[in-house]
Amino acid sequence: MDENAVPATLPGALPGVLPAAPFEELRPRLRAVAYRLLGTSEEADEAVEDVRRTWPARRPPIAPGPVPAPYDPIGAVARACLDRLRSRETHREHPWDPWDPWASGLPNHRSGTEEPPPPTALDGLTPPERLAYVLHDEFSVPYELIAPVLERTPAATRRLAGRARYRLREAEEMPEADLPRQRDVVAAFLAAARSGDAATVRELLDPDVVLRADAAAERTGTTAAHGPGAVAEAVARRAGTAGKALVDGAAGLAWPAGGDPVLVFAFTVLEDRITAIDALADADHLGRLRLQL
Repeated sequence: MDENAVPATLPGALPGVLPAAPFEELRPRLRAVAYRLLGTSEEADEAVEDVRRTWPARRPPIAPGPVPAPYDPIGAVARACLDRLRSRETHREHPWDPWDPWASGLPNHRSGTEEPPPPTALDGLTPPERLAYVLHDEFSVPYELIAPVLERTPAATRRLAGRARYRLREAEEMPEADLPRQRDVVAAFLAAARSGDAATVRELLDPDVVLRADAAAERTGTTAAHGPGAVAEAVARRAGTAGKALVDGAAGLAWPAGGDPVLVFAFTVLEDRITAIDALADADHLGRLRLQL
């Protein structure tokens, strides 16, 4: 049997009770979740081992004292994986290609099967998008149980999973964005960056915000980054000469503001926070965009 296969009987997050089975009985299920989230056997084993080290000791039913808090094994392994996914974004080694079907899902591409995308196809998602999508769509964990892992509301978690489906071009399209509000957020970001208001810039960036840059963008000096501080620093230096733009119908920025842009920033906004910025400078990538300055 393939050690990375997903067990057919994988449950949800086992809410409200301590695990009925000893750890070793749940190990295959936890490893299946970890492998789908991380995509490598080595990292999956490390994440499961993290959970084993924190596995709660069971108490006899008649033991005195307060009832122990419910333990969620799926949530525990998800948190261990989320830490590793965030670390990847911080130490990304290769330029991002938005049209590489193995890296982020090919636009206008639809799989002809019902099989889930290979782990590498999830690499273009932000860590929260990846976790929300995998846990909900592949393991049927309710949004209400995923939300505490991501420290977000269930509604925001649902939108993260929807955005992941959109990026992967699977079963459903992303709901219509609130373009006026999105424009307001990007305009506020641009104004704060130009004025050097670092506090406002950080408030507008999601704690897990990522900046993805294609190879041409990296050659202009815009490098991939993760987290509010690093992303703000990477984008702010372009803000003074950037102009507002619509990028495929969504709010964005183009640099320089006059003439033909050589660098475009496409923003993803969720609940008034910027969750991702895509920096595109490759001529082929720019040619595929619907760009309005």
